[in-house]
Amino acid sequence: MKLKIGVMGRSLEKLDPKLQALCYEVGKQIALHNCILVNGACFGVPYECSKGAKDADGFVVGISPAMNVQEHTMRYKFPTDMFDLIVYSGYGFKGRNVLNVSTADIVLVIGGASGTLNEFSIAYDDGKVIGVLLGSGGITDHLKHIIEVCNKNTGAKIVYDRDPHKLVSRVLEVYKTHQEKYSDTCPP
Repeated sequence: MKLKIGVMGRSLEKLDPKLQALCYEVGKQIALHNCILVNGACFGVPYECSKGAKDADGFVVGISPAMNVQEHTMRYKFPTDMFDLIVYSGYGFKGRNVLNVSTADIVLVIGGASGTLNEFSIAYDDGKVIGVLLGSGGITDHLKHIIEVCNKNTGAKIVYDRDPHKLVSRVLEVYKTHQEKYSDTCPP
């Protein structure tokens, strides 16, 4: 079964060109590593990552806060064109965030604000492998300090890198090691 890498980041309609290029490359790398991209089915970081994944023949799953396609496009004004599958959660943003993170095997954090911080916190508390794209701004500039302040060992494994290719490669390596350790401690 293919691994699912969730990308969490700000849903602005227009991104800085540098961030836009980084996101595109992250999505492309996820597809090139034969993984499924999972995100919040919105504009901004998720959308730009979806473009990169689709251009590399990847599969993209969007988790929408809306209850159906009409609410997704009319109320939230979110796109549908870059997704192979959209799950209409009907849970609003907070519920969508939980579903978004729990669907992913690995979580990547790019830029972001309070919603992204919420998704990071869920992933951290769930003990996931988390990749942080350094240099992408937003909450990523503060996560090391937030983790120090929290002072909570959840089992989460955090990888920091500035390069999209290296970040995706490294989180997959850490995930594999993390899973091997876990499978060694669980009886069949």
